[in-house]
Amino acid sequence: MLSAVRSQLLPVIRLYLLGLRLVLVQLFSRPFRLPVMPRQDGKVAIVTGGGRGIGYEVVRHMARLGAHVIIGGRDEQEGLEAIRRICEEDKEAKVEFMKLDLASVQSVRQFVRSFKERDLPLNILVNNAGVMLVPEGRTDDGFEQHFGVNYLGHFLLTWLLLDTLKDSGKCGYFSRVVNVSSSAHCVGEIRLNDLNSCQCYSAHAAYCHSKLAQLLFSSYLHQELQRGGSPLSSCAVDPGMVDTALYRHLWTPLSLAQSVIARLLFRTPAEGAASVLHAALSPDLEGECGGGYWANGRREMTTPPTFDPQLQLSLWETSLRLLGLD
Repeated sequence: MLSAVRSQLLPVIRLYLLGLRLVLVQLFSRPFRLPVMPRQDGKVAIVTGGGRGIGYEVVRHMARLGAHVIIGGRDEQEGLEAIRRICEEDKEAKVEFMKLDLASVQSVRQFVRSFKERDLPLNILVNNAGVMLVPEGRTDDGFEQHFGVNYLGHFLLTWLLLDTLKDSGKCGYFSRVVNVSSSAHCVGEIRLNDLNSCQCYSAHAAYCHSKLAQLLFSSYLHQELQRGGSPLSSCAVDPGMVDTALYRHLWTPLSLAQSVIARLLFRTPAEGAASVLHAALSPDLEGECGGGYWANGRREMTTPPTFDPQLQLSLWETSLRLLGLD
C-alpha cells in the first residue's frame, strides 16, 4: 500500500518542484529573441498541432517567410480558423490543414499516404502536438495516451516520412526534424517492460516518461542519419513553460490559479515558438550542428539516460515492434 502511494506521489512532487524551479529561472532571465531568419520560399513544412499555441506561432512565422506549411491536427475547425487568421495577416501565405490524429495509427498512416500522393518535398517536420496530465486512458490502438500521442504517434509519423525528408535535403540545405519536448524529461524514466504504465498509473509520471522517450528517439535518429550520410538532422527543443491550453489538467488548486500565474510568469506562445523556429530555420544549425537538445536558443545538456546507447537502441527496436514496422 505504502509503495503504491509513494509511486503515485513522487512523480507529482518531482514535476511540481521542477516546474517551480523553471518558473523562477524564467522570471529572472530574458526569453530568447529569434534573429531574422532567411526566406523559406519553395520549402514545405509539416507542423503537428499547428492550430493553436506554440504550433500556431510556428506555422504563422514560417508562412510569413514564404514556406508552404501544412497543419496536421485533429480539430479541423480549429485548423481552418488558424489558417483564416494567418491569411488575414498575409494574403500570400501558403497554409493548409490536413486531418491527423496522433492517437490513431490508421490516421497517421492515412495522413502520410495523402501527403505522399501529392508528390511534394518535405523540408521541415515539427513534431509539436501533445497531451499533458490527461486522465488514464488508451489510444485507438491500446497505448497509454501520453506515450501513444506524444511519442509513438510522432515516431510513426517521422518514420513514414523519412524517405521524403531525406530526398528533400541536400548538402548545405539539410531537411530537419524538430521534436518539441519538455524539461519534464529530467524526471522521466523508460521502463521497457511497462511502457504503457499498466503496473502503476500516474499522469504526471506518464507525461515525463513520454518526453524522455522523445529525446531518446531524437538523439538516436540523428546519430543514425549521420552514420548514413543522409542530408537530414534531428533535434529536440524545450520551449519553456508557456501559457497554452496544455496546462489545463494541472492539480486542481494550481489549475484554478494557473491563468493568473501563467500571464505573470509563463512565456507567451510566440516566445516559446522562438526556440522551435530557431531549430527549424537557423542557418547556424545546418547539418551535423542541427542535432542535440535546445532550450532558450542554446544547446543544453540533458539527463544521463538520454545518452545511454543501449537504452536508445532498445526503445527504438521496441517502438518498431509495437507499431508493426519492419
